Amino acid sequence: MQYLLLLRGINVSGKRLIKMESLVNLFNSLGFFNVKTYIQSGNIVFESDIVDKQMVKLKIDTAIEIEFGFKIISFIFDSEEWEKAIRNNPFISNNLIDPDKLHLSFLNNIPLAELQNLIILDKNNEDEFKIINNIVYIYCPNGYGNTKFTNTFFEKKLRINSTTRNLKTVLKLRDLLKLNKSLY
Repeated sequence: MQYLLLLRGINVSGKRLIKMESLVNLFNSLGFFNVKTYIQSGNIVFESDIVDKQMVKLKIDTAIEIEFGFKIISFIFDSEEWEKAIRNNPFISNNLIDPDKLHLSFLNNIPLAELQNLIILDKNNEDEFKIINNIVYIYCPNGYGNTKFTNTFFEKKLRINSTTRNLKTVLKLRDLLKLNKSLY
């Protein structure tokens, strides 16, 4: 089975440091194979004989805590779920939108509708978002660094864990998934 794991909050501001080489070695020691990482923010593509995705996630979360001494928040996807996340992006088909201004915040559950409905948008804000299942699609015309639609914002409003990747990273991870698939 092919998986993608996103780690939240590692290697940020010199805290919770994990070298990608160490992460690859850990995954290999857990019996995973074709392990590849992308950039230093905790994006790992790998394969496993274990079909139960949540069991894979638990195995990794536990091993990271033992090996590196801190708990992490992680998000796991299979290749079909990742492809669906890209396909469902409501902003991607708008040719007037700069793809560099698109981000996806992945949530560890589908947020409650009543919490989603409590988010009030500022009419003076150009930023937009749309929640589809467990993903928040975000368009920030002035850049992600200038938006209020951050992990913290959605975690507080939706009472749920979140991690965000820009569209470029999301597409690169899709490419890594496809590359891994072609190894057979």
